[in-house]
Amino acid sequence: MKIKYLILTACLALTFESCETADFEAAYTDPSKIANSTVEKQFSGFLQTNRDFVLPAYRNYFVVLRITLNRYTQSIGWVNGENQYVPGSSAIEDKWKNYYQLLTQYRELEKIYASLGEADKADRKIYMLAATTYLYDHTQVMVDLHGDIPFSEAARLSQNGGDYSASYPKYDKAEDLYRKMLDDLKQYADELSTITVSNGIQAGFRTQDFLLKGDLTAWRRYVNSLRLRMLTRVSGTASLGARAKTEMAEIVGNPTKFPIVTSNAQNIQMTVFDLNSPINSRGFQSGFEDWNGNLASNVIINHMKTNRDPRLRFVFEPGTAAAGEYNGLDNTLNAAVQTEQIASNRLAIYNRSTLSRNQFFPGMLISASEVSLYLAEYYLSIGNDALARTNYENSIRQSIDFYTRVRDISNDNTTPKGAAVLPAEIDAYLASEGVNWANAKDKLLMIASQKWLHFNVVQPYQNWAEMRRLDAPTFRFWEDASNPQRTPPVRWFYADEEKNFNAPNYELVRSRDNLTTRIFWDLK
Repeated sequence: MKIKYLILTACLALTFESCETADFEAAYTDPSKIANSTVEKQFSGFLQTNRDFVLPAYRNYFVVLRITLNRYTQSIGWVNGENQYVPGSSAIEDKWKNYYQLLTQYRELEKIYASLGEADKADRKIYMLAATTYLYDHTQVMVDLHGDIPFSEAARLSQNGGDYSASYPKYDKAEDLYRKMLDDLKQYADELSTITVSNGIQAGFRTQDFLLKGDLTAWRRYVNSLRLRMLTRVSGTASLGARAKTEMAEIVGNPTKFPIVTSNAQNIQMTVFDLNSPINSRGFQSGFEDWNGNLASNVIINHMKTNRDPRLRFVFEPGTAAAGEYNGLDNTLNAAVQTEQIASNRLAIYNRSTLSRNQFFPGMLISASEVSLYLAEYYLSIGNDALARTNYENSIRQSIDFYTRVRDISNDNTTPKGAAVLPAEIDAYLASEGVNWANAKDKLLMIASQKWLHFNVVQPYQNWAEMRRLDAPTFRFWEDASNPQRTPPVRWFYADEEKNFNAPNYELVRSRDNLTTRIFWDLK
């Protein structure tokens, strides 16, 4: 990883003002600036570092997602063009840089925690359990994008006493990182089930933890739901598949010890409370709407229309010249035809009042519908069709509830709120040909399709990962005959500057740094 990312340290102010590179570098030249930090303050600084990649902010949506994952999953429509399946360097650099800033802040937290006496460490253990869980959530995303990444030796310049020569990090194997994270999270799940936090520490944790407000049960749900996601991701591998099945059985078999997210009220999310604070979704509008980044694809619109999906009126809005009809852009057409269709104003877009202009839209990390779909897949894999169906149908009800809830909290009415979803409408949807579990010939495809519908542009990183893992649902793409990468890739390149600033370690992974080497869990 680029060495300047290694030397970034924490912004210790409790205000959530943006941290510039100069701020971090200056902190290293004057150790007194970090000498008065505390575990509590550093924890908040750590959480805020990547808030713009949790909340729907401008750069994540416009620079990163608009030209990559939202296209690869056909969650959106776009005008086809040459080189469109090669992830842009700006998109890769933005995501890479932000993750390693997060990791650097975590290393500073480790350093501060390590300096404490044993009693203080015991008192503040909750901060490390929570911080590591949050870090692993985002580490999984990076592994799922790139495969092997620098981790165990990364961002340790401060811990290494400023020794640059000792601070160039090796790349850890993707499978090894998954194994380590699963090992640690299992330990945390056990530890959190019996942890005792003093009243004083708990009061501070509630103040510093702007993600889950110091709710210990919520953090337990986060740990175990993240375990379910990661175990599902590796469930088809030879090395971790048996473990995945065993540990998932342990989680679902003991909900008291291993609680998981079971309702939208329990979603793991960054909630917006005050638009005057930096925790808001003001950047969603320009990030998603600019340059037609919010066009609907015909495959998602057609699926929802054909099956009378109640989410349609909450997730999308018809084009202004479409007379109330929902039409999506065909992503297999040539650019000239697509451009004409866009100019006609007959194409649907993502509902602006539900999503992009909803400044209270939460930053989603783990949702109830997502967890239910992992459970549906697990029960299907062990032959329990009844519980697979129960969780599959629960996931649909939870997804419908999620999208109606976020529309209810919106402070925008560009698109009038759709009629409330009635129970009979949900029942009709569950009975429709493309959704009906009882008549499904391919039930895993049904589960995969609901993941795609629920995740869409709200959880795009999970969307792309699950579509690659399951190879479902599948779509036709316009082929780019001008480029060796004719269709969407299966991984991202590493950031360009790795080649220059971490060259010896990069050389060891160069042969795998292409768009066709699958992540270890992506089995064809």
